[in-house]
Amino acid sequence: MVSLNDLKKILLLSNFEDSLLEKLANPAQLRIFGEKAVLFAEGQEADTFYMLLNGKVLLEKAASETVKISLEAVKPGYSFGWSALLTGASYTSYAICAEPCELITFQGSELQKMMEEDLLLGRQLMERTLEITMIRLQKRTEQFLKTLRQHPDMERLFSD
Repeated sequence: MVSLNDLKKILLLSNFEDSLLEKLANPAQLRIFGEKAVLFAEGQEADTFYMLLNGKVLLEKAASETVKISLEAVKPGYSFGWSALLTGASYTSYAICAEPCELITFQGSELQKMMEEDLLLGRQLMERTLEITMIRLQKRTEQFLKTLRQHPDMERLFSD
């Protein structure tokens, strides 16, 4: 069982009441992975949701057969593997440990079942998930626009 203190270190759960955290503590597993461990691959069935306690995880996307692009470096306190919250979904990127990592993991199907059975838990998890997703989308949009503005062929379009 994962401790409530460990769960409170996770941004997604940071404002949850202890009673909800206690419900999450039982199915949660504490797992250790070594550097370069591949947690999941793009296109793989999304069966596990991850919360990083210690270490760093890189999320990468295949741009071609030989090139992978880094999307994000996940820091302690953040969650990933969001696809596991959806029935029948696949992971949309690769997750690789950049250094030894300590993770809290949930079986996606078990977490989905808990969210269906406990509507308060489900609502709070989904609201926080949506808030975090919106922030990430806004950040990625800003990064995309910055890249466009710096592209030599696009500079004149933005300067008018």
